[in-house]
Amino acid sequence: MDLSYPDSLILGIVEGLTEFLPVSSTGHLTVAEKLLGLHVDDKAVTAYTAIIQLGAIVATFLYFWRDIARLLVAWVRGLTSARHRGTHDYQLAWAVIVGSVPVGVVGFLAKDLITGGLRSLWVVAAALILWSGVMWAAERRHDALEDEGIQRGEGTVGLRDGLLIGLVQCFALIPGVSRSGATISAGLFRGIDRVTATRLSFFMAIPALTAAGLFELKDVDTHTVGVGQLLLGVVVAFAVAYASIAWLLKFVAHHPITTFVWYRVVLGLVLFGVLAAGWLSAT
Repeated sequence: MDLSYPDSLILGIVEGLTEFLPVSSTGHLTVAEKLLGLHVDDKAVTAYTAIIQLGAIVATFLYFWRDIARLLVAWVRGLTSARHRGTHDYQLAWAVIVGSVPVGVVGFLAKDLITGGLRSLWVVAAALILWSGVMWAAERRHDALEDEGIQRGEGTVGLRDGLLIGLVQCFALIPGVSRSGATISAGLFRGIDRVTATRLSFFMAIPALTAAGLFELKDVDTHTVGVGQLLLGVVVAFAVAYASIAWLLKFVAHHPITTFVWYRVVLGLVLFGVLAAGWLSAT
């Protein structure tokens, strides 16, 4: 089925709105595609949804360009000068780099499973509910450490943190888990404060989503997905994602991520009910 401009607009909004919120953009895009009558396991459709993520990544670049430039400069200086290798920014840069590797490797090796068998609404519904338990536990861990006066800021993030958070990020390849939900939860378990964990989640999104989007370019069928529709989806995803980033950073400064758990659980239960009733097919 051809992807229309209204379809592109809707998918762009869904992508931009959910990419950085801990509610699973892939899960929401899969539901949206089904409601629009698209084939969720069609390579052209899965490629389209991966590519419009580039709009969200551009939004991240623009929003955090000063931080990105600072980390890049610190990393280059550290590579060329031993006296710069002890800086917090150099360590943080390496944490982001190392943390981005696992999801790239697993995503490449399990690509057929991710774009095939896991693109089932049964999987999405289950993952929405089950990972909500992890998010709830992570927030309880955060509260316990906060009560003890143990909270780690950005200057304490190191290579070990990056690796462990990067490994947990691999779970986000399962539709319904949420990449930000996985990385923020992992950061909270590591004793990192909520705002820093969220910022780190944004930083780790850049290499992961950029690589995924560029890799999927080869699978775009311009007969199914026109260039105009593709550009519309990217632009809309960019605009909505930029607003979502600003809102989420302000939100997590004063609210726990468990706020999103109730929405995830309700959506998961509704999906189970709809699928069991046969009102919507799983694939």
